[in-house]
Amino acid sequence: MKILLVPDPILRQKALKIDNIEEEDITIANKMMNIMIKVPGVGLAANQVGILKQIVTINFKDDENSKEKKYILFNPKILSYSKETVIMEEGCLSLPDQYADIERPQKITLEYLDIKKKLIKKTVDGYEARILQHEIDHLSGKLFVDYLSSLKRNILINKVKKQSKREKENGK
Repeated sequence: MKILLVPDPILRQKALKIDNIEEEDITIANKMMNIMIKVPGVGLAANQVGILKQIVTINFKDDENSKEKKYILFNPKILSYSKETVIMEEGCLSLPDQYADIERPQKITLEYLDIKKKLIKKTVDGYEARILQHEIDHLSGKLFVDYLSSLKRNILINKVKKQSKREKENGK
């Protein structure tokens, strides 16, 4: 299992809802968590490792609120967005070393199944809300660069393509 980079077409596909969370899905989620922590990242969607299932892993430290959170979401769905928005810099493990300021709602209400198959409904804000919106976008085949102008988006994608090409030529 490895992280796919743009322009891999799987990143643009929709992940499928999991009707019944099986042991295999939990194993996938735990592997994703390990990959994400090792890279390091704060969130990872299953599409990013080539699996079209609605699985997201989250692991971050929110210095603002001194919170450390680590959890797995199955079939996450955003139920509502706040009208207030915040612009913050975002990056993505599928677009290494590329960052851009993205405007997103400050607060969201979402629901998902946790690793114990329990339905969780909660409202989150700030950094956590941003990470979740970013990862849930992945499950729909949407990348953070899609919020940019086509010019800016193409510049970032082309940088990743060139970087990948150089690494292949250098035998990485």
